[in-house]
Amino acid sequence: MTDATRRRLFARRSWGETRRISAILRKETVGGALLLVGALLALIWSNSAWAQGYDALRGLRLGPAALHLDLSLATWAADGLLAIFFFVAGLELKREFVAGDLRDPRRAAVPVAAAAGGVIVPALIYAAIAGGAGAGAVRGWAIPTATDIAFALAVLAVIGSFLPSALRTFLLTLAVVDDLMAIVIIAVFYTADLSVLPLLGALLPLAAFGVLVQRRVRSWWLLLPLAAVTWVLVHESGVHATVAGVLLAFTVPVIRSAAAGGPDAGPGLAEHFEHRFRPISAGIAVPIFAFLSAGVTVGGLAGLVTSLTDRVALGIVVGLVVGKPLGIMTATWLMSRFGRAELDEGLNWVDVLGLSLLGGIGFTVSLLIGELAFGLGSERDGHVKVAVLTGSLLSALLATVILRARNRFYRRVHELETVDRDRDGIPDVFEAETDGAAGR
Repeated sequence: MTDATRRRLFARRSWGETRRISAILRKETVGGALLLVGALLALIWSNSAWAQGYDALRGLRLGPAALHLDLSLATWAADGLLAIFFFVAGLELKREFVAGDLRDPRRAAVPVAAAAGGVIVPALIYAAIAGGAGAGAVRGWAIPTATDIAFALAVLAVIGSFLPSALRTFLLTLAVVDDLMAIVIIAVFYTADLSVLPLLGALLPLAAFGVLVQRRVRSWWLLLPLAAVTWVLVHESGVHATVAGVLLAFTVPVIRSAAAGGPDAGPGLAEHFEHRFRPISAGIAVPIFAFLSAGVTVGGLAGLVTSLTDRVALGIVVGLVVGKPLGIMTATWLMSRFGRAELDEGLNWVDVLGLSLLGGIGFTVSLLIGELAFGLGSERDGHVKVAVLTGSLLSALLATVILRARNRFYRRVHELETVDRDRDGIPDVFEAETDGAAGR
């Protein structure tokens, strides 16, 4: 196989792509911090003398009973607010497939394979460990398979200012594909009772929404009611209501059609909607969900030990900390070994290991799947929350140790290159590019 026929894994992307990733990283840093604050507040309140107040707030029911929408605040957060999160994720996913790196099947093969490995291996590890805890325990097989985009990107943005931008691009692409797989898993495996008529009925407002956005209609008094009706009907069908957010996002055009002014006329509404809704998702929806979902009474050290000795909790922790990086690394190595790809010059497999460990941060979607698998407020749901928090924290700490060391290495490389350019009188173009990618 000649050098000309081999592709480079994690090769440096275009300046426009790097700038876009950098902008997302800066936003996700704030969103990740707010998510963490919401989770910490929930843990502090639920383990304080006022824990009953937290339970009462989370169980407060609102909404019209006639529409089967008299839901608790915790359910509204999981079904309603996370629909906004999945709407933004759906916009990003479609953008990647239509105008991003995933539009090239050869380039998309590596992150897609890595995401698949990061789903399959932790699921198998969980099943092997939790299988002896009873038949019902297997329902949680998908809990350690999800990567939290906001949390993972926030950690990377804080610790990796000098890491190659290609690693950030790869993590974002992997997490987006991971979200797609999580959406499919939720829709297929966590839909207990399916009502076909409401699901078919949801196609009507969904189609109307799609027609309007294809015609670049931005009138919220038209779009929001259609989106709300779609959400209600999907919720009534038994499919998790967050799927409605993804379906709505997939109807939004990424680029303008020729009829709307030609492909060079500018981006479609997807970029506009993402710009509008990402702050709502990262700054409001996800932190509130974390606040209403992460609260669990640990019961001190003894309670923590009791939770983590549950085979379900142990399977989640091992699945996140070991299974996710093992699956991502294995799939990436197989693609480089048997596919027409190799690591980009200047990168090392230890960089990929650090990135793979970040994939074990499975906060938002993992908590959601845990609630769907075992029921909100159940004893096992409490064990799931402890396990998800523990596994995500361990993954973040291990990734930080590796990537901080690699960040120091790349900083020294950058400083040496800067000295050589100054000595030779060469303009520092690389710094102009990496300033945006690092988010400094």
